[in-house]
Amino acid sequence: MPTTSFKKKVFILSISSDIGFELANHWIDKGYDVQGTYKTPSEKCKSLKKRGAKLFYLDIKNRSKIQTFLKKNKPFWNWLIFATGTQDPVGSFTSVKSTEWVSSVEINFVNQFFFLKEILKFRSKKNSRVLFFAGGGTNNATINYSAYTISKIASTKMCELLAAEIKDTIFSILGPGWVNTKIHKSTLTNKIKAGKNYFRTLKMLKDKKCFPMTKVIDACEWILNQKKKLVNGRNFSAVHDPWNNKKINKILKNDNNFKLRRFGNNLFN
Repeated sequence: MPTTSFKKKVFILSISSDIGFELANHWIDKGYDVQGTYKTPSEKCKSLKKRGAKLFYLDIKNRSKIQTFLKKNKPFWNWLIFATGTQDPVGSFTSVKSTEWVSSVEINFVNQFFFLKEILKFRSKKNSRVLFFAGGGTNNATINYSAYTISKIASTKMCELLAAEIKDTIFSILGPGWVNTKIHKSTLTNKIKAGKNYFRTLKMLKDKKCFPMTKVIDACEWILNQKKKLVNGRNFSAVHDPWNNKKINKILKNDNNFKLRRFGNNLFN
């Protein structure tokens, strides 16, 4: 296993995504060694390569290709970021094709954790951190997005489970909020199937009310630089949580906070 150099080594799954791209540029500016995967060649990929990032083609739909990719490249890392995802298929659970629903869960959840299990062996034994991105659905029923929603909820719980099982690595998950990224294309191209969310998305983008990308990056930086006891296994919201306020340290002393819990719902107590 190679030794850790003076540069922090970051690996971003889907570095070509909007959030992945911005994080990559941010960390290149800080002098980090940045690597990542892409599915579709783009100008963003070219610009990252010119800036010194190392990019690899990978389609995570195929688990055998994930294994082949990791065996061949053996990417060593300190920070691992999961920035891939899709909201497809949009539509009610009973109306979408079963194969498309299953494929979405595989892309948004199953294959990401398959990738994680395989790439863990190449992590630094010191200060290894993993950051996932959450989505809506933990507080309500996000109709017409069941595959995406259930995958994000499963990822949130898996984050907590991994934090309990793997002691030498820190796992966290962040809800970035409504950010102006291409993930919303699934909604905008499915006006009927998306229902009210089509008009909500259209209005958010038109009125420029999306959460700023710069603040998403700040929230990621905050999580990745906190002590283990404060962020390990926890689910944060870039929009709603006071992560940039020192008072949050008091809240995080309770191990149940910022995790999926059902406490307090028993009406018979």
